[in-house]
Amino acid sequence: MSRLLRPPIPDSGRPQVHWSGLHGSATALALAEAAAADDQPWLVIEPDSRSLERRRAELQFFAPPGLRLLTLPDWEVLPYDVFSPHPDITSDRLLALAELPDLRRGLVLVTIDTILQRLAPRQYVASRSFSLAVGERLALEAFRLRLTEAGYSSVSQVASPGEYALRGSLLDVFPMGADGPLRIDLFDDEIEAIRKFDPETQRSRESIPAVRLLPAREMPLDTDAVRAFRRRYRTRFDGDPTRSAIYRGVSDGIAPAGIEFYLPLFFDSTDTLLDYLPSGARIADLTGSLDGAIERAWQGLQLRHDDRCGDIERPLLRPEELFIDLETIQSGLDRHPRIVLETFRSEDTSPAHHVFGAKLPPELRLDPRAEKPLTPLQDFLAHHAGRVLLAVDSPGRREVLGELLRGAGLKAAACEGWFAFVASEARLALTVAPELAGLVLVDPALTVLPESQLFGTRARQERRRRKSTADPNAILRDLQTLTAGAPVVHEEYGVGRYVGLQSIDVGGQSGEFLVLEYRDGDRLYVPVHSLQLVSRYSGAAPESAPLHKLGTDQWYRARKRAAEKVRDVAAELLDLYARRKARRAIQLPSRELEYQSFANAFPFEETADQAEAIDKVIKDLASEEPMDRIVCGDVGFGKTEVAMRAAFVAVQAGKQVAVFVPTTLLAQQHAANFADRFADWPVRIESLSRFRSTKESAAVLEGIEKGSVDIVIATHRLLHADARFKDLGLIIIDEEHRFGVRDKERLKALRAEVHVLTLTATPIPRTLNMALGGLRELSLIATPPAERLAIKTFISERSDATIREAILRELRRGGQVYFVHNEVKDIGKFADTLARLVPEASIRVGHGQMRERELEQLMVDFYHRRFDILVSTTIIESGIDVPSANTILIDRADRFGLAQLHQMRGRVGRSHHQAYAYLMIPSRKALAGDALKRLEALESLEDLGAGFVLATHDLEIRGAGELLGEEQSGEMTEVGLTLYLDMLDRAVKAMKEGKHLDLDAPLASQSEIEMRVPALLPEDYVNDVHVRLALYKRIAAAVDESALEELTAELVDRFGELPPPTQNLLRNARLRLIARRLGVRRLDFGTHGGHLIFEAENQIDPKAVIRLVQDRSREYRLEGPLKLRVSRELDDEAGRYEFVALLLGKLTSTN
Repeated sequence: MSRLLRPPIPDSGRPQVHWSGLHGSATALALAEAAAADDQPWLVIEPDSRSLERRRAELQFFAPPGLRLLTLPDWEVLPYDVFSPHPDITSDRLLALAELPDLRRGLVLVTIDTILQRLAPRQYVASRSFSLAVGERLALEAFRLRLTEAGYSSVSQVASPGEYALRGSLLDVFPMGADGPLRIDLFDDEIEAIRKFDPETQRSRESIPAVRLLPAREMPLDTDAVRAFRRRYRTRFDGDPTRSAIYRGVSDGIAPAGIEFYLPLFFDSTDTLLDYLPSGARIADLTGSLDGAIERAWQGLQLRHDDRCGDIERPLLRPEELFIDLETIQSGLDRHPRIVLETFRSEDTSPAHHVFGAKLPPELRLDPRAEKPLTPLQDFLAHHAGRVLLAVDSPGRREVLGELLRGAGLKAAACEGWFAFVASEARLALTVAPELAGLVLVDPALTVLPESQLFGTRARQERRRRKSTADPNAILRDLQTLTAGAPVVHEEYGVGRYVGLQSIDVGGQSGEFLVLEYRDGDRLYVPVHSLQLVSRYSGAAPESAPLHKLGTDQWYRARKRAAEKVRDVAAELLDLYARRKARRAIQLPSRELEYQSFANAFPFEETADQAEAIDKVIKDLASEEPMDRIVCGDVGFGKTEVAMRAAFVAVQAGKQVAVFVPTTLLAQQHAANFADRFADWPVRIESLSRFRSTKESAAVLEGIEKGSVDIVIATHRLLHADARFKDLGLIIIDEEHRFGVRDKERLKALRAEVHVLTLTATPIPRTLNMALGGLRELSLIATPPAERLAIKTFISERSDATIREAILRELRRGGQVYFVHNEVKDIGKFADTLARLVPEASIRVGHGQMRERELEQLMVDFYHRRFDILVSTTIIESGIDVPSANTILIDRADRFGLAQLHQMRGRVGRSHHQAYAYLMIPSRKALAGDALKRLEALESLEDLGAGFVLATHDLEIRGAGELLGEEQSGEMTEVGLTLYLDMLDRAVKAMKEGKHLDLDAPLASQSEIEMRVPALLPEDYVNDVHVRLALYKRIAAAVDESALEELTAELVDRFGELPPPTQNLLRNARLRLIARRLGVRRLDFGTHGGHLIFEAENQIDPKAVIRLVQDRSREYRLEGPLKLRVSRELDDEAGRYEFVALLLGKLTSTN
């Protein structure tokens, strides 16, 4: 490898070398070159996590092939916390600890906090790791026990590091330190294959020859380790140990949250990170002042310990038992040659000081709106003697910049990275390198110009994160989450309760049935091949779901009433749909160069969902049909940026944009955000709310009428004002369900002729049913932005200790706190009590009865961190974003609706810090059942992107009436949301095709298949009942042969070779598809033949039937006009299926 900077490397003869004169990304280049030229590892100490992430990105760019790059991250929880690190963090840490003792050529990045921690002894990770390779023999049961002892958790479906699942001859495991999970396929006791697989789809990918399995935790939990922990705990702490949840948890062989802060009790002695280093390792101190940083960290540790040490149920180890002091660190560092990075240019010319000549390039600040946007770059290239590499943040941005360059006559070669550029002779090149700072080298003359120095922006990149995807229809129809007692709907028998899956012998053949219980304890056994008729019930509280009585016409009447309502609703929706289709909206195509410039100014990397939503909105605007799209995304997931892109396109096309928001505070927030985002463009943005005076409002209305106002952000006031737009082209509605009835009517009138974009975090069911019925387009943003962590949510009985702990945790890391108390009459008294409880904090109060200007100033002060705790009513529900506020406590959370709680919880977690939400209640026992269920639903949905799921939860708990309006709620409550939406969907399709809607007809024609063979997923093949249930539903609901082929491949991949009963299950499904297409209502065959019963309307060729009966009368005979009897010996099961398939082929209509 060519060494461009030729950095000096410290060694025993020169134990400390000072580097200075490194600017931009030159530090990373020097480290990469030094480490690549050395046969010893380098430990790089960064001041904080943000610096570490940035350096890691730069080193990935400059590191040559073969140079190992590891990260040992901090736990990202507070010292002595009651939480444990995320599994991804533990995984990265264990990988680094496993490799570090034997590392010979590589870089390990750490922060000061990590350097301080006491760790498991060096031999711990090595002694508890083990390897597997293709061709080796493996005793499964012994291996399962070994995995459990190593800390791996047995689950039904592997998704996170430290999990495994055993299914017959297949073992799925997600090794710590691995990029993803692995599937180990055994033949007898030999490992036949090891394949990577996708944790989302559970489908296999490429094969690998071997794998190393690290322990799942940084401490052991086998029998000997638990015994040693218990002994040391009793020796170390006084009192009754059984009062401690930590002691009880470890005694039971589990790892309680926060166990990391008891790590020394698992070992005779601990090591430090410096003990893990090989003796020849180099140290690179990039902190600027290591001693000062360590002293500050120790002060924080001591304060944290002193604050929490009074809990007798959670006694604490002293800081010196968990962390090492400055003297120990310095002693350890002195054993290794060290680089010290100087922030200033050293004048020392001794060999121990090396001054580099690396500089920062100039900021060129290209303006794509200028007549010649690339002039600054062209001038730079004309006067620059060396070669230039332009580094952009993503492949998409590389394409954009490439287009700009070609338009200006500049040819830029595409380079795959740093080494490709160095080896090339390209005068100008383009590459993708996120988070890269600029760099100018003199000899050789090479310059790196990052996007930030071309456009003044940088996209933030995601940390490694497993993607999550969400399908709206699947969320509603999924049976995998069913629990015993949950209400379900059978299309033919009505609402019952799910009891479980049961194997039953029928006619000597084993089959699996879904057991449903109806009114008066009657039970219905649903064969698994009919599971497409069963769906989750949503419509009323689960405990009060309207169970139907079997053997009566109660369900028939309920379904008929719903069908009549559905017909009316479908007609109304179709009328609206037809009127919109008949109209022609003004097409609003985007101007590519200007739009890309606006898009490039977005300071974040778009998530995949967000990018897809933006693309669809831009296409909608360019269409002749008026856009009517809902963008559903959780609070803070980037819906506003989608709206801003749409607004930009509309304004560039000469149209006005109206943004409607439900609250005054949100109007202020959006106005500020829009103004900031459009600052570089000649766009006039105004707001209209009760914060504006009469004179100001009149001026805004005049500007709207004259066309001088391009974008107006307004509350309902604009709807009731005498506003006349000069040329309105786009309406954006934020949280439509929070507007009143009159407001919605006015919005309806406004939206008739223009493009409409609706933003929502928790979609209301009417919006849902229109979206799912295909009448409004739906974009779901389910992927969180980079660095966002799920909000940890707790239901907590109100206590002073919990409140103080929650607030201090936030204040200690420099954050702020929301405290919601929704009683204006005593909110001042409540704040006074809180002030006495947490005297360290500054507290202010906000509520809706305050004067408008006062309330506005309060929110501004909170945003600028002028006080610590905002005690408020629910006015914060749609408040401004405060990234530094990451804890919220909600008093009497049981009095709020689920959507409201979700909105308030969304006020926190707007940055990369772990956020916490405490739902404070008087006591669990005192709560009504539905109130507790509502809170537990929110607590269980920690996943980011839960808003869509919450909409269905809200229906289950609160019933449809409140959200949907009484007009439709009665019918929906009776038949359930899923079936209601299905009926509506079918009604709309029938009306669109001009077909008669028969209210008495069954919802879907079914074909019964009986082949007198076992047809099921055996329990020893798919052992998790919920997974079996989901698979049965998917097989039953398969719509074509390709769907069944895909399912077959997935079953083999996930669970191994298909056992005969499962082959039969899939054969039955294939026959059902053919039978349904031909109009065969029932098909029943056994060892001596069988019969077919046809629907009155079918696709059977009558000539073919007559030919069979006449030519082979001993085998075939008609028993009435719709039944064909077949007499034939069919002992062989495979032959029976082949015969029936051929017979159906012969009967196919030739018309």
